[in-house]
Amino acid sequence: MREELCLILALALGGAGAGRTKTHVEAIGDPVRGAEIWIYCSGCHEIGPGAQASIGPPLNGLFGRRAASVADFPYSKSMRRAGDDGLTWTLETLDAYLENPVVLVSGTRMSFPGLEDAAERADLLAFLRRYSDSPSDIPEAAPTARAEDPVLPEATLALAGDPAWGEYLSSECTTCHQRDGSDRGIPSITLWPERKFVLAMHAYKQKLRPHPVMRMMAGRLSDEEIAALAAYFGGLGP
Repeated sequence: MREELCLILALALGGAGAGRTKTHVEAIGDPVRGAEIWIYCSGCHEIGPGAQASIGPPLNGLFGRRAASVADFPYSKSMRRAGDDGLTWTLETLDAYLENPVVLVSGTRMSFPGLEDAAERADLLAFLRRYSDSPSDIPEAAPTARAEDPVLPEATLALAGDPAWGEYLSSECTTCHQRDGSDRGIPSITLWPERKFVLAMHAYKQKLRPHPVMRMMAGRLSDEEIAALAAYFGGLGP
């Protein structure tokens, strides 16, 4: 695996170096303030109706787009390699790139030194998000899953989860998903029907759903742990 892909995966999982602050993905920011920050990007990029390639590629439809995929744009070798290795622009990867472009893509030609303030990054991402399709699906990007459900034995579906154990296990989930059920750029899982939760998690586990971080998270969980999480979030009231 190339060095760049290792960096991409580390950042997508929130495992950047010691100096990296927590990404601002739980609460996407204010697009109005983001439009003010966008002014500094507009010298190189265009966005909106009629946007074309300039010094940088156009940024319409950025969320869910594979890196280096705008036709005929002369990307750097490093950016093309990152795209070939699977880098896709999501809330997490864009946040990492805006914070420090050369850490995510070592040979990028983007001259921007990075935006240290997490709130400013969130505001800019909220602005950019307005120009992507199906924003409610971000950061996973549509389609969120293939049509088929995972194949599960009835015994797995019938497991009675322990809500108290689910609460104990839930801390990793709630780094992104809000316990109060609010949707701040990442869909709510609070009060989901337990069967729906179990099927979704096993769809990640069986690689039917594409989000790489969720595949990794689900792959660590046993059937009993998934059932416990389903019971906890399914009964979590306002």
